[in-house]
Amino acid sequence: MSRVLAVALLALVLCSPVLASQADPILKLPSDRYGTYFNWEDDEGLASTRWAVLIAGSSGFSNYRHQADVCHAYQTLKKGGLKDENIIVFMYDDIANSEDNPRPGIIINHPEGEDVYAGVPKDYVGGDVTVDNLFAVLLGNRSALSGGSGKVVDSGPNDHIFIYYSDHGGPGVLGMPTLPYLYAIDLIEVLKKKHASQSYKSMVFYLEACESGSIFEGLLPKHLNIYATTAANADESSWGTYCPGDLLGPPPEYYTCLGDLYSVSWMEDSDVHNLRTETLKQQYNLVKTRTAAHGLYTFGSHVMQYGDPNLGAELLYSYMGSNPANDNVSFVDFNSLPSFSRAVNQRDADLVYFWNKFQRSPEGSRKKHESQKQMFDVIAHRVHVDNSMEAIGKLLFGSDQSLETLRTVRPAGQPLVDDWDCLKSMVRTFETYCGSLSQYGMRHMRSLANICNAGINKERMHVVSAQACERIPPNPWSSIHSGFSA
Repeated sequence: MSRVLAVALLALVLCSPVLASQADPILKLPSDRYGTYFNWEDDEGLASTRWAVLIAGSSGFSNYRHQADVCHAYQTLKKGGLKDENIIVFMYDDIANSEDNPRPGIIINHPEGEDVYAGVPKDYVGGDVTVDNLFAVLLGNRSALSGGSGKVVDSGPNDHIFIYYSDHGGPGVLGMPTLPYLYAIDLIEVLKKKHASQSYKSMVFYLEACESGSIFEGLLPKHLNIYATTAANADESSWGTYCPGDLLGPPPEYYTCLGDLYSVSWMEDSDVHNLRTETLKQQYNLVKTRTAAHGLYTFGSHVMQYGDPNLGAELLYSYMGSNPANDNVSFVDFNSLPSFSRAVNQRDADLVYFWNKFQRSPEGSRKKHESQKQMFDVIAHRVHVDNSMEAIGKLLFGSDQSLETLRTVRPAGQPLVDDWDCLKSMVRTFETYCGSLSQYGMRHMRSLANICNAGINKERMHVVSAQACERIPPNPWSSIHSGFSA
């Protein structure tokens, strides 16, 4: 075939509306600007790539739901057409093959759901799931990585980035399976650096955590071309779902929650709708309704949005792709998915797990003994952290004003704290004298922030923390154990 004839045939294929409609919708052509390949053309006809970063910030089988959420998100994006080279996954990877997993090698995110673990890239697992690695990935900085696959968001100015994070949190902070915590101010600074590098066109951030609104409240500027939604506002917990005891609970062999309310809401919506026609704002409204138990708030939380509201008009397809099987599905502006009959506060989900494990384990078995001890340890730690913070508050502000001062919530639009270095210092001081906050203790981050907002210096905090925690046993096991019936 002559070169002229070959060129003519190629032009015919590309220009013919009939043949073009039958062609691969994700036609790979070289980008003149980058010398690489792009996945699609955006609404302005520019060569664009979709990138996704998925983060499960916890470990342990009692936190099953976070890794299940992330695995499900991967499957949704994969069906939408994103390639593994553009999906970067952070998860501890300790639940699929845990001895507690009733289906070894399988993770589910719905009581009747399929395996969502199969094929998930293991980019950053175990000790590589760190704040530093996450920031290096977001900034495309391979030289700053420590371990892992080496994949980073190597994006260009026309690309679209989707970030999804699922874990425990507290006011101004998100958890990670390995310390340090992820502080809101540090995340915002990284997002600002990413924007300054002109390495994306727009970004969407979905965040599942308690008090997740505090990560963006008063901190995320509108000019960064970022649209963020959160599972909760700045002053409430988020919720686990498909938990033991729910009408739509997990299979009987599971003791743990399979997912999180906000997370499964956006993913189950994405799984059934044509994302070529559904906008970010439409999904936000559906998820908001479902997560709030249709406005009843008998359980559930206030789903929030931050950043650039104009991006809400964009199609989900620009960030998640769309499953071709849903191409003929019409979007309807009501929640066609079933309501949740109940949910479990994220901070109590571990107790639900340990209690059900204890109740269902054979009498006299090692599993029953271990689950009982785990449950007592969790409760004892909670008592210790709560009592420690209360004692510190009384020493600083007096008995009458301490609780009011520690629990003060700033008006909407203001960040949690003005001096983030002070907050980090207060956390370090508390943990030095009183022990780890852990995932439960992150609920007290507002108290520590308010100590900073009240002008307490770190020297005073050192003195008071030492006085308070010398009086409180670090593990009041005996009092808990004696009051707990087996």
